[in-house]
Amino acid sequence: MQECVLTSKEVILNRELGLIQFYRRVLSQALNESLPLLERLNYLCIVSKNCDELFEVRVARLLKINRDNPTKVLDDGLTANQALFMVRNAVVALYDEIYHIYNAVIKPQLRKQGIYILEAEKWNAEQRQWVYNYFITELKPVLTPISVDPTHPFPRVPNKNLHFAIELNTKTQAGATAGIAVIEAPRILPRVIKLPQAITGHQQQFILLQDIIRAHVSEFFVGVSIQGCYPFRVTRNAEINLKYDVKNLPSLMRQELQNRKYADCSRLELDISSAIPSPYMIDILLKQFQISEHDLYLAHGPVNLSRLEDILHMLDYPQLKFPAYTPGLPLPLRKNKDLFAAMRKSDILIHTPYQSFNPVIELTKLAVTDPEVISIKMTVYRTGTDSELAQNLILAAKAGKEVVASIELFARFDEEANVELANALEKAGAHVVYGIMGYKVHAKMLLIERREKDGIRNYVHLGTGNYHQHTAKLYSDFGLLTTNPLITNDVNNIFAQITGLGQAGKINTIYQAPFNLFALIMHSIERETINAQNGKAARIIAKMNSLLENQVIHALYRASQAGVKITLIVRGACALRPQLAGISENIEVRSIIGRFLEHSRVFYFYNDGAEDVYIASADWMKRNFFRRVETCIPILDKAIKRRIISEGLNYYLRDNLNAWIMDSNGNYSCGLKRGKKFSAQDELLKKLQHKTPTLVIRE
Repeated sequence: MQECVLTSKEVILNRELGLIQFYRRVLSQALNESLPLLERLNYLCIVSKNCDELFEVRVARLLKINRDNPTKVLDDGLTANQALFMVRNAVVALYDEIYHIYNAVIKPQLRKQGIYILEAEKWNAEQRQWVYNYFITELKPVLTPISVDPTHPFPRVPNKNLHFAIELNTKTQAGATAGIAVIEAPRILPRVIKLPQAITGHQQQFILLQDIIRAHVSEFFVGVSIQGCYPFRVTRNAEINLKYDVKNLPSLMRQELQNRKYADCSRLELDISSAIPSPYMIDILLKQFQISEHDLYLAHGPVNLSRLEDILHMLDYPQLKFPAYTPGLPLPLRKNKDLFAAMRKSDILIHTPYQSFNPVIELTKLAVTDPEVISIKMTVYRTGTDSELAQNLILAAKAGKEVVASIELFARFDEEANVELANALEKAGAHVVYGIMGYKVHAKMLLIERREKDGIRNYVHLGTGNYHQHTAKLYSDFGLLTTNPLITNDVNNIFAQITGLGQAGKINTIYQAPFNLFALIMHSIERETINAQNGKAARIIAKMNSLLENQVIHALYRASQAGVKITLIVRGACALRPQLAGISENIEVRSIIGRFLEHSRVFYFYNDGAEDVYIASADWMKRNFFRRVETCIPILDKAIKRRIISEGLNYYLRDNLNAWIMDSNGNYSCGLKRGKKFSAQDELLKKLQHKTPTLVIRE
């Protein structure tokens, strides 16, 4: 058997390039003419938003490593400087593609539908007058131009805020050249403005805030010659550098969130769609933000492209959006109106978004009003700002129930919302904890303890996705409702770990990171490898968001060489290379990009016919195995196991429309196009959604 070199560039792909590959797959949806037009615009916005996070997290981290330890070798065998070179080149190409699609594809097709995003040079006289009045009454009073000179320092520029750099060409009263000025567009201002129907007729006409300000910037500099006005945006490091062992974690988190607005810069975006800034202007900006020209990205359109998603909310064009659907309910919940009784009778699997997330919400609502419910415990990673689940926890605490909430303050970009929720829960009388020192609590667990005739019974929900009502309609996830003591007792013990000292208690059925989840995956892969070597059938199918853990990749390579057939359904970044001669010839990697974001984690090991199936909160990444509290649940119910194998794996193995297949170089091609067309997501919608709304659970 050929031995793999763990950190060789030939077998381990770069994580950041894997993310950019994923963005390109999503971006391809904007070119897919079989999709509704406004959804294609939405995909464009999603990619733009994902690029923000790439620079706030991954690129910012690479820049820091390169600055602090330039010779350090990363997991993929590259130094940070080498990785940055590759990532920057890939992003430049991605930018070119994003703005080409926006300008040459999406905008022309929107115009065919009577939807216009009007640039200033295309405004007619009536539109110009309306825009001018809007500027004078709505914008000018809240905009502050700041000239940059010895008495006016360059203003502080917060993370991702829209700004304008104005190049001036005149003399001040003191006789010195004014140089440049800066204007910030406050976040409170809308980025997209819809023109009134009185001047648009039957058309839907939109104007961008940046075009209005750029067209009227001379109003701030009467008598001054303006050389150019350039919209720009900086992206900053979003990492929270806060230790767990502080006395007042929420208070210091608030302070750290303020500091994050002005952290180290990782990207400068300049809109050059109207004019090219002078080298003088660019040099000033680069020096101000302490970055090199390699961190400057030129945009042929609005630098805050993701804000165009506002158009989707302003238009009532159902024919240009995905068809509406009604999520279904699992059969046990259609038969039994009593949710507690249904759970006592059997385990229940919910496959969102095809099936409704409302039973989980209903479970927490019942916990508020049911006099027999003693306590409710829940992990909170991301719930959203208007979460009914969170409100039910508050109501339960106010009703005198024991409420325990493990709130992850370090959930990236949800820190502020989680701090506010923690404060509201504490005021209501709930017990709030912030996880285990040094580990993020990423597990998705809900536990309700209820007093019944035969004693205390635990009602549990475990999931692969967050307790977030909005994303439950957009993300594909599995959730298990159960009263099985083999599982519920473990959940109770895990909550005791989280609220106690964080030490591993007696966990009998559930696998848990950072304790034994990694060992389970490695042992399961090794067992398939041994079975294949002994001439037995061996099969691994794993579905996840990311595959980046080197030891797992190495184990999969060994399994492939032994003859194990391996299929990996990895939506995002995958560092493994399939189809390498002598290394990974028995491995297929596919990525499903469709209407819904594939978020579930499902692991299947043939195990000599026993067919072990797990659903988990964890991807196969180092952070999930070793730096987070995660759960991996073995599926004990045979009927549910068959459903997960069918709906969570086999449907995706059959997909020949939305499947992207990775080749041995790490590149992807879309759609197998063989045989009858099959989309896993479309078929699951047909199978699981309701034809008519249900009356059992509120939707």
